[in-house]
This record gives sequence, structure tokens and C-alpha cells, in this order.
Amino acid sequence: MKRQTLIALGVAIILGVLAVFLANTYLTGREKQLAASPEGMVRVAVAAMPLDYGVDITPDKVKFVNYPATSLPPGVYKSLPELLPMGKRRVALRPIQVNQPLLAADLSGEGQNASIAALLPDGMRAATVRINDISGVAGFVKPNDTVDVLITRNAIGPDGTDRGEQVTDVLLQNIRVIAMGQDAVGADGKPSSTRNATLELTPLDAQKVALGQRLGQLSFVLRKPGEEQNIPQVETVSLDDLRYSYYGSLPPGSRPSAANPVPGSSMLPPPPERRAQVARLTRPRSPVVRSAAPMAKATSTISVTRGTETKDYEVGGYVR
Repeated sequence: MKRQTLIALGVAIILGVLAVFLANTYLTGREKQLAASPEGMVRVAVAAMPLDYGVDITPDKVKFVNYPATSLPPGVYKSLPELLPMGKRRVALRPIQVNQPLLAADLSGEGQNASIAALLPDGMRAATVRINDISGVAGFVKPNDTVDVLITRNAIGPDGTDRGEQVTDVLLQNIRVIAMGQDAVGADGKPSSTRNATLELTPLDAQKVALGQRLGQLSFVLRKPGEEQNIPQVETVSLDDLRYSYYGSLPPGSRPSAANPVPGSSMLPPPPERRAQVARLTRPRSPVVRSAAPMAKATSTISVTRGTETKDYEVGGYVR
């Protein structure tokens, strides 16, 4: 075989091997690219395990998954250096579930610790309320629960004087609890006794709470999770409501009856026979003056005979 033919054959073989190598390299890289980020998908950081409030974010607690580019929530992290720049720590500001994207709003700043202030939305404030086992629903209120706040205070008359009786009002509705005592996690689900609770409030509501604590006793009423609807018009409950089972602030002519019950209440005024019985039992009684027993005449007699005439005489006078 001629030398030129051998050279041409060798060059062809080398070019063929090079083409196969380049094609294989391109296809392998393309497959990795498609596997890493399919068309229209973006790699984002998510939680690899449940993260509680205050937990450090470390590489072993994070994984990256594909996420639709058109549905990315704001504040996602697309790489580990972006999440933990130069090894600076971040901590979770609220509980994060497995496979939940890690968002800037859920994590502290670079190198910062967790704080209650970081949990507050824009325009909101944190205020602490004194409670006890009873007013705090026996310790069953947990962080992130919502409550209604009641105030029990002394009633004030039209002239501004103390009426000498207590009433209860609904002060605030649908208020989020940030922390109970110094616990902002509440992950164990067990009731815990504490002397104070921190609430998420508007500036005006924070003023109401501060004044309410000076005027009376604040109590919590635990709400069902997800129940957002508030009572548009609340009533002041007084001692009369405990006696007669209707709201004292209802306008005249709208007292509840069988035909006109209190909305949302099964309590009705007592029936007529019950009212009559109560009236008899509570009617003031006049003192009873007992008259002296009538005097009875004595029944003893004696007979006196004078000659042939006999007369009977009563003796002993009157006896009682």
C-alpha cells in the first residue's frame, strides 16, 4: 500500500475518533444540562428536613430542586453561595416544612440571629399582655394561633361615674399570637403555663391593649385555625345578661322571645309560668302579725241549793 494512502487513512481515523469524542462530550453535557434544569425550570433551595424557629441553616439541611420559572416566589435562593455567602450563618424565623422553598422573608439576614422583630410584617407592632392560667385558655394558646381579646372592666355611667358593677367587652378580634412567655416556637404541642403573651398588633390596637390593661382584666378566646370572619357588631355583657339570658344593649322592642330569638343564641327569656314562680319567690313578704288566741270560758260549775231551790254557778273565771 502506498504511503500517501496510509497517511490519508490515518488522518481519517483520527478525525473520526475526534468527531465521536466531541459529539459524545456535547451530548453528555446536554444531558446533564437537561437533567439539572429542564426547559422552563430553575434550581432553587428547599428545606431537606423540618426547620423550627431559630434553627441554623446549614448545607446538610438544604437541597436544590427544579421549580417552574414562571411560578417562582420572591426571595428564593438559586445557589448555595447565594444562600450562605462566605459561610455566614442564617437562621429560620418561622417553622419551615420539608420541600418548602427557602425564602428571604423566612430567614434572618447574613450572620444575624432570630428575633421577634424579624417576624413582624410591615406596619405591625408587638405588644405583651399579662395573662394567667384562666385568661390564657389554660396554656393551650400557642405561637401563631389567633385569639379574640376580651376586657372585663367596671361599668361607667352616663355621668362618668363608676356604676359599681362589671361588664365584659370584645376588645380585639382575630389577633395573631407571636410568642407565649419567651417561647416563639410552640412545636411540642403541649400546654404550657406562662404569665404573658406577645401579640401582633397595629399601632392603634397596641394603644387599646395598653389602656385596657390599666382599666381591667384582659382574657383570650382561642379561635379555630383559618377562621377569618369577625363579628361585625359585638355586645357588652353585663350582670343583667347573666340573670335574664338576653343582651341588655338590645334596643327596646327587640327583646328575645320564642318568635324573636337572639341571633346565634339558644337562650330565651323564661316562660310566663317560670317568671310568675320567680316573682312569687322574690316578692317581698310583709311581716305577719299574729292575733291573740280568743279566751275560752271555764267549764267548771258548782251547784248551790237553798231550801228547795238549786242554782248552778260557774267558777274559775276565764282561761287562755
